[in-house]
Amino acid sequence: MSLSKPPFSKILIANRGEIACRVIRTARAMGIATVAVHSEADAGAFHVRLADEAVEIGPAPSAESYLVAERIIEAIKDSGAQAVHPGYGFLSENAGFVGRLAEEGIVFIGPPAPAIAAMGDKIESKRLAAQAGVSTIPGHTDAVTDPDEAVRIAIGIGYPVMIKASAGGGGKGMRIAHNDDEVRAGLRSAANEARSSFGDDRVFLEKFIEQPRHIEIQVLADSHGNTVYLGERECSIQRRYQKVIEECPSPFLDEATRAAMGAQAVALAQAVDYASVGTVEFIVDRDRHFYFLEMNTRLQVEHPVTELVTGLDLVEQMIRIAAGEALEFGQEDVQMSGHALECRIYAEDPSRGFLPSVGRLTSFRPPLDELNVRLDTGVEEGSEISIYYDPMIAKLCAHGADRRIAMTAMQAALDGFRIEGLDHNLLFLSAIMANPAFEAGDTTTDFIAREYGDAYGGREPDEDESAALAAIAMAVHLGSRARDLAIAERPVDRAPDLSGEWVVRLGAVDHPVHVTPSDAGLEIRIGERTVVVESRWRPGQRVFEGRVNGLPTTALLKPGIEGVELRWRGVRMRAVVRRPRAAEIATLMLEKQPPDTSRFLLSPMPGLVVSIDVIEGEEVKDGQPLAVIDAMKMENQLRAERDGRIAKISVETGDSLVVDQVILEFE
Repeated sequence: MSLSKPPFSKILIANRGEIACRVIRTARAMGIATVAVHSEADAGAFHVRLADEAVEIGPAPSAESYLVAERIIEAIKDSGAQAVHPGYGFLSENAGFVGRLAEEGIVFIGPPAPAIAAMGDKIESKRLAAQAGVSTIPGHTDAVTDPDEAVRIAIGIGYPVMIKASAGGGGKGMRIAHNDDEVRAGLRSAANEARSSFGDDRVFLEKFIEQPRHIEIQVLADSHGNTVYLGERECSIQRRYQKVIEECPSPFLDEATRAAMGAQAVALAQAVDYASVGTVEFIVDRDRHFYFLEMNTRLQVEHPVTELVTGLDLVEQMIRIAAGEALEFGQEDVQMSGHALECRIYAEDPSRGFLPSVGRLTSFRPPLDELNVRLDTGVEEGSEISIYYDPMIAKLCAHGADRRIAMTAMQAALDGFRIEGLDHNLLFLSAIMANPAFEAGDTTTDFIAREYGDAYGGREPDEDESAALAAIAMAVHLGSRARDLAIAERPVDRAPDLSGEWVVRLGAVDHPVHVTPSDAGLEIRIGERTVVVESRWRPGQRVFEGRVNGLPTTALLKPGIEGVELRWRGVRMRAVVRRPRAAEIATLMLEKQPPDTSRFLLSPMPGLVVSIDVIEGEEVKDGQPLAVIDAMKMENQLRAERDGRIAKISVETGDSLVVDQVILEFE
């Protein structure tokens, strides 16, 4: 941070959660006082307690609080703040809001209103990009409302096509259509989602480039005519157009393509007199041809990876540019060092198709002692993840001298991160880090669908991984057993011999093992493999840290009634350790079967019923739409999983649902 006089004495952050906390930390380091705003639901939120002051601005729904410009302006006036940082989302790209601030003499920490207006409209931005010499995707840039017209346009462009909301972003209001029927259905869903998320239901169509990469250029411009680009971020690991993992630099770009993309991004920023931090997003095909996607006139969620690689604080740069300061460096001064990764940790259930989850964080224990790891979050243990806002819990970042080192650091951090109280995607993120295709940099935007399909409940370990898991389970069991015997006051000189023959059950498979204590730790023979485990793990610790055959290993432990659940590198597996005779007897025990719920359509998430698309007595076919549920500002369509007849509908449009609530029943 610069030691010069702070450009403002007090700023207000017109946002919540992680990004509000992020801005507060930089402002505090610059010697600037901060004001937080909050809805009624966020009165006890982390960002509220972190700021120097806080102002309540309305009820829980964002449309009645964080999106109400007049309430934000009133809070600025009441607090005496000189400037406002919008974060991302909410009012961050609302040109009307920026105009109102100007009328009130309040500084907006972001770009000028005309630049926001020009780039915030995807239709207009594509026209301006083409005029500035930026490569654009073929498509129809006028808004479309009529389904028949949309079908004609799609046929003219050629399937597949992308139906996209003109306003907003974050994956909302976007659908891919491969045929006429999907165009008609997608037009309606995209428009509805855009209306509810952005208050603007305009959508347009463009060619969908198959197996693309999503790569964006970070630009930085001041009001004195200086514009630079700070390398690129690859954001291809996405689900439903929502970014999941980002990295800097891209493992795919060469220097020539990087320079060409950077030059076009700078040209576009200069064409609209841009001044602040901004991001120009591109779609890149397999031959490194790139096409303009959109420009985000705000700070991006994934900005930390650029900060880790460049050493720049982008929030500080935004604040100084807003105060009229000039950039202190040029393009030739931008230096990139190492590689950085960011994983977005979401409150969602990967095993249920990544549906949103809500609840209280009964445990939130990040791996903060890991080297080269950064955590950006707006929650803490005890925080509530509600239905009203985005389901992102935190952003976990890792930096290393190269991509492999950064991946290793990220893997260890994910495997040692403990979150309880709601469903989350930590195991899924850990699986991606261990995926050979990701390791090879084969990260097109269909990566998740290609590698994992529609859901993820864990993966089966290979033989080497099974041996490692069995060895970890053995070390944990023997450590616990030794503690139990010590509590029983067994004399030290008569300590039991815990070596010899054991059986480790991983999932439904028994693995006979032989244990021999050694100077290095435990030597465990599993079939033809010998595994040496070294660890200082102690009973009661929920994270196992040590070395398995000399390699640093971190695994999460969740004790059960019998045995322990292990989570490691995307594997979730229950492990039970027994002596051979006990293992033999255990095979005779019957397992309890779960109840049959196939006759019911259950709500897979908490949310609101947008529509019921069938009636009682109707015959339905496998795959037929049954209902639409809105959760965390995203529409989720529920479909029949078999042919049948609707016997009873238990809910109505507008009803609130909890997880596993019955929506309808089949005969």
